[in-house]
Amino acid sequence: MGSSTKSIIKDVVIIVVAIAVIWLGLQAFFGTSNPFYVVSSGSMIPALEVYDVIVVEGNTPFEDVEKGDIIVFYSPKLYDQGKERVIVHRVSLDMSTDEQKIVRTKGDANPSSIAGTDYPITEKEYIGQVEYVVPQVGYITQILQPPINYIIIAVIIGVMVVKHFAGKEKKKIEFQYRNDEVDNDNPYKITENDKDSEISKVPEEDESIKDDKKEL
Repeated sequence: MGSSTKSIIKDVVIIVVAIAVIWLGLQAFFGTSNPFYVVSSGSMIPALEVYDVIVVEGNTPFEDVEKGDIIVFYSPKLYDQGKERVIVHRVSLDMSTDEQKIVRTKGDANPSSIAGTDYPITEKEYIGQVEYVVPQVGYITQILQPPINYIIIAVIIGVMVVKHFAGKEKKKIEFQYRNDEVDNDNPYKITENDKDSEISKVPEEDESIKDDKKEL
């Protein structure tokens, strides 16, 4: 075997291992076996568009799910039949009893909830909450074939997560630095620019979906 062939094999092995590490890292970080899905229907427009990629985190317990949260779950009617159709809708009502937590959901673009799809949602159908949305990246799944499409999406999500936490750390450092500059003689001094702080809220999102492995 020539040195060039050995080099190619080595590079391929390194790439495969790196992809596996990224995938396992994303699974561990988001607390779910499949952290991302591709939206395949318009039931959550305008919050979620067809071909948006949603990143799902399974670390939030079902007991903590509240009205207004966008959650990902298995259609209860089909799940009871042994089928796993994944849905992403917004929680519209808490129907819990003393014995069990139950919620009802609804697609933002749908006129009403659908029996067997939107309710009753219990812990056994629950997958997780939508944590991030990457607009239109799902087109990759239509253009490229596995495993290339999965690799590209995984890399994009990985970079997004790294940037997210790098930004948080940077803000923390800047905040600490500014605190060090407070006037020691008058720590309660307020300048004209300190009187108002404008806060921008990230728009809420939503939808009905396709697993990167299955169309829903």
